[in-house]
Amino acid sequence: MGLPVLVMGESGAGKTYSLKNFEPEEVSVFSVEKSRLPFQKKLPLMAHAKYQDIMKVLEKPNKGAYVIDDSQYLLVNEMFDGMNAGVNNFDMYKKLAMNFRNLVHYINDKLPDNVVVYFLHHTETDKNSGKITAKTVGKMLSDVLTVEGCFDIVLLARLEGTDHVFQTQTDGISTCKSPEGMFASMTIPNDLKAVHTAIQKYYELKPFKQDKQEK
Repeated sequence: MGLPVLVMGESGAGKTYSLKNFEPEEVSVFSVEKSRLPFQKKLPLMAHAKYQDIMKVLEKPNKGAYVIDDSQYLLVNEMFDGMNAGVNNFDMYKKLAMNFRNLVHYINDKLPDNVVVYFLHHTETDKNSGKITAKTVGKMLSDVLTVEGCFDIVLLARLEGTDHVFQTQTDGISTCKSPEGMFASMTIPNDLKAVHTAIQKYYELKPFKQDKQEK
C-alpha cells in the first residue's frame, strides 16, 4: 500500500519551495492551482490538475514520490464549480468530502508500498483557540472527516526566526504528527527530499525503479 503524507502551512511558508532538492526523475508534481514552481529547477509538473488527472497517473506510477501542490484547491475548485452550476447543498459538500477521502484511500490501498504522495495543503487558524489545522470547506470535512486523521504523517511548514522549517510533532496548537523516531527533532529543515529519504529509511522502502518515461 502507498503512503499519503500531509504537509500543511500558510501561503508563503515554504511548502512548494521544499521540493527544490528533488531531481526530475525522482518526483512529479500535480499543481492544482498554479502553473509554475518558485525556483528555476525544472521538475515534471502538470498544471491545473484535477482528480481525474491525478488518478490517471497514479494508476500506473513510475516514480517513488508524487506531490499534489495546493491540494486544498481540489476542494475549493469543486465547490465553486458546483456553485456556478447552481448547486450549493448538503449533497455537494458530501461529494467534496467523499472525493478527497477516496483519493487518500486509493493511495493507501492501491499504490505500491514504495510510492509516497505528498499533499501540500493550506492551514487555517481558529480565532478562539488558536488551533492550526488543515484548511477545508464546509462542516462535512471539518467536523466529520477531519483531514489530518486520514494521514499517519502530518508536517507543518512554518517560520522559525528567519528559517523555514517543518514541525514534526504537535505542540498543542498544531495537528502535526509523525511516527516515533522517524525524525530526530521537533523541527527539521524545510527539505521535502530529506523528508522522503527519512520516510524510506524508517519504513525500509525499496527505491522505486526509475522509468525513462516521465509523467
